[in-house]
Amino acid sequence: MNTVLKGIITPIVTPFNDDESINVPELRRQVERQISAGIHGLFPCGTNGEGYILNGEEKRLVLETVLEAAAGRVPVYAGTGCVSTRETIRQCQMARDAGTDVLSIVTPSFGAASQDELYEHYLAIARAVPDMPIVLYNIPARTGNALLPATVARLAGIDNIVGVKDSSGDFANILAYIDGGRAKENSAFSVLSGNDQLIIWTLLAGGRGGVAGCANVFPKTMASIYHLFIAGRIEEAKAVNESIASFRACFKYGNPNTIVKTAVAMLGFPVGRCRAPFNRVPQEGMNALRKALEECRAKGLE
Repeated sequence: MNTVLKGIITPIVTPFNDDESINVPELRRQVERQISAGIHGLFPCGTNGEGYILNGEEKRLVLETVLEAAAGRVPVYAGTGCVSTRETIRQCQMARDAGTDVLSIVTPSFGAASQDELYEHYLAIARAVPDMPIVLYNIPARTGNALLPATVARLAGIDNIVGVKDSSGDFANILAYIDGGRAKENSAFSVLSGNDQLIIWTLLAGGRGGVAGCANVFPKTMASIYHLFIAGRIEEAKAVNESIASFRACFKYGNPNTIVKTAVAMLGFPVGRCRAPFNRVPQEGMNALRKALEECRAKGLE
């Protein structure tokens, strides 16, 4: 419960072998690569980690591997959200027992949930793991369910719900989350941007950082946004934040996490493809991605 939520957290990719089994040695390598680059946290089994398509045992393997490789050097945020409250609690308990620092719980998907149902879902989870800090995760384009600011403000009143990650891409929503979380004692509620291009603006508005998929590709560059912000070098931080725009423009060619993992592979790391069927990038996208990576590396991004 004493973990400080801040900085740039990498939703680390899950490397696969050709048969779609988990490439454990490469996962360890990616953990070391991220920490060496100065990243402030690791988030396995999130969207970029393809948590939505891993089974329970695979999630355990990924999480235990990341925890062992990180060895306490940075906090580990485990993606434990499932469709049902029951299975989410089971995954949260597994992650707690493995030694996870923070739980990140995405909203349920497929079924349309009311705000009261979402509140009761998170309340039940918080009560089941009262010793674990919980970060809410809003990504309505993927789940079909949005956590409204009023619901987030209500959930912030629960002791072990300590923050929210917003991947809606709506900066007004982030601002509303920040305002709603201010009611929590000692400013203990943290708002994290799940949209890479909004990280510096979230920090300037009072947020604590971001969960940045692009950090899988450019960990040192992404981590520097927070370092520059803390140092008061705001214009430089803004410039770095903007420097990833050409890479993010490639997201239109497929799932953003598919583009990110493909880019990591293009850099020479054997992370494999995303698990089928979410693993296609059209040739036009591959060409654009190669060009963007060349441009970014020419600008010094790493």
